[in-house]
This record gives sequence, structure tokens and C-alpha cells, in this order.
Amino acid sequence: MRMPDLTALLTATAVFTSALAFAAKADDVHVLNWKGYGTDEPWAVAAFEKATGNKVINDFFNSEQEMLTKIRTNPGLYDVVMINAAFNDQAMDGKLIQPIDTSKLPNYADISKDKAGSPMLVHDGKVYGVPWVWGLTALAINDKSFDKPPTSIAEMWDAAHKGRVVIRDDAVEAIQFGAIATGQNINDIKDMDAVKAKLTSLMPQIKTFWSSENDWNQMVASNQIDIGTYWSGSADRAKTHFKLPVSLVVPQEGAVAWLDAFSIPVGAKNVAGAEAFINYMIDPKFYVEWVTKVGAPVSANTKAVEALPEDAFNRKVMGDPEVAKRIQFQAPITDAQREAYLALWQQLKVDVK
Repeated sequence: MRMPDLTALLTATAVFTSALAFAAKADDVHVLNWKGYGTDEPWAVAAFEKATGNKVINDFFNSEQEMLTKIRTNPGLYDVVMINAAFNDQAMDGKLIQPIDTSKLPNYADISKDKAGSPMLVHDGKVYGVPWVWGLTALAINDKSFDKPPTSIAEMWDAAHKGRVVIRDDAVEAIQFGAIATGQNINDIKDMDAVKAKLTSLMPQIKTFWSSENDWNQMVASNQIDIGTYWSGSADRAKTHFKLPVSLVVPQEGAVAWLDAFSIPVGAKNVAGAEAFINYMIDPKFYVEWVTKVGAPVSANTKAVEALPEDAFNRKVMGDPEVAKRIQFQAPITDAQREAYLALWQQLKVDVK
């Protein structure tokens, strides 16, 4: 490329110069993520493609297990994959992801130290996941169904909401939710019988088991539900982007917290493009625009959070020390635990009356 052309390109895309520096080769960047979760925002994709010359191709999954299966059965197809940190060990042990050279990600320096140093993402001094955003699986309510937001998780068991309660169709999340409802540590459940009994008593309340944001949002839009488990970022998007009557509730009993990170699969064909894309995704400029236009979880980049207005939900509420005391971050679980959770969850769904 001639120097005048390079100068013009840098001038036209100044906010993305850090990403431009990584794109040694214009190529496709294949990304695997939840649908509607940041990486497939048309305006973001267009900006990244304009800055780097890489073309973003998104693919989607509906569960962590589906995500792992897609990487395993399509070696070399994906360049970037978004993985819940609690599943990073599983991906690494299966030799599905490779170490990341964070020196090529300038924005990595601003990731909070506790997130960057998470033992779920760093193994033997090597980084296998770049922290992106974190959030909660808490409760969300249909504002039309409440005069004031509830404060307790017990609201889901209130007979007034029978047939108008939803819970995500995910065994691990459901069992951990049951642990919170019975006053237990989600990562060290001592009394599984209590969890089973609590969730069994919830089943008559359930309208359906949701698996995607679209499911949840359509039901609240048509006024079919009152309350249910939901992701904090999704609740924010529902209110901000879709103008739905939705409010997030972090109950006094607590909530499940999760950390999402980007990894590069083994065999990725465009590692330079993957590095550029990950760096763009953790950039404060992208994050603020994502929150403003769509709604999003909390960035792992401290400068990105600081760039939000002081009264923004992701600063005022999610940064509240009192909320921090009530949340429990998911830790990895064993295959045996996962199988036990799945067996219990399937039994509960079959037995629902």
C-alpha cells in the first residue's frame, strides 16, 4: 500500500487504529457467539470491517455445550469464540482453544486485574481467554405486573404468578438458581435434596422454559409472563433497545454471576484478524456505543465502565458494593456434576404438572 493511501485510511478510521495495526492480512474472521450479543451488531461489524479490511462472518449457538460441539466438530472454521469463563477449562482440556498473545491487544491493559488474572482463563502463565463482559442471571419482571419491584426470589413461588413464571432451560443455571433459593453456595452445593425440592415446588408456576432472548422478549411483549430468570444485559437490551416493560431485580438472596471471554480456537486460520477483532470488542469506544444503542452487560475493561454516565445502570447498580456482596460467580464444574445436574433437570421437566 502506498504511504498516501495508508495515511488517508488512518485518518478516516482514527478510532480504530489499534485494530488496524493487527490486520496483517485482510481476510474473513469467523466468530461464534450467542445471537444478538454484540459481535453481530451491524454498525459494529461495518466499523470493524472498514477499519481492518477483514470481513466478519458470525455463527451462533444456544448453549455452552452446543458451542463446544461446534468447535470440536468444525476444526479450523472459527477464529474467535465467546466462552463463559466457567467453561474455559473444558475447552482448554479438550485442546479446542490456544494461548493468546495479549501483547497484541493494547486494550487488554485496561482489563480489571481480577478479571484478567482469573484462574479460569489463565493457565501456567498463558492466557486462554480475554475477559469481555460480565453480568448476572437474576430476575426480570414485567413492569405491568407489579406496583413495585419485588425484593425476594420467593416472588417466583407466589401463587399470584402461577403459569406466568419462566426459567431458562439450562441444567447448570437452574440448579445454581435452586441453590441460591435454598441459601447455598452455587459452587459448593451441600444439600441437593433441598435444591430438588425447591425446584420441584416451582414447576407448577412455570409457563415455559426459555432458551433465547427472543423467547423471553416475545413473551413479555405479549404480556404472557410476570417474572423469570434473565440475564442482566438482556434485561437492559429489552428496556433500552426494544422499549419493553422490563426491569432487572437482584433479589436479596443473591444472583448467579458469570464472566464471558473471547478465545481463539486451535487451528484458527486468521489469528491476526482474531486479535484485531477481540481488541475492538474490548475497546471502550465500542462498549459505550453498544450500551447506548443496544444495552449490554458490564465491560471487563475498567476504562469502558468509567466512560459511562455515573448514573448508568452498569455503574450505579452493577457497581454497587451491596450488590457485589450478594452475587456468586460461576466456577467450573466437573463432568460428573454436569451429568448429575442434567439428569435432575430433565427429571424435573418431565414431572412438571
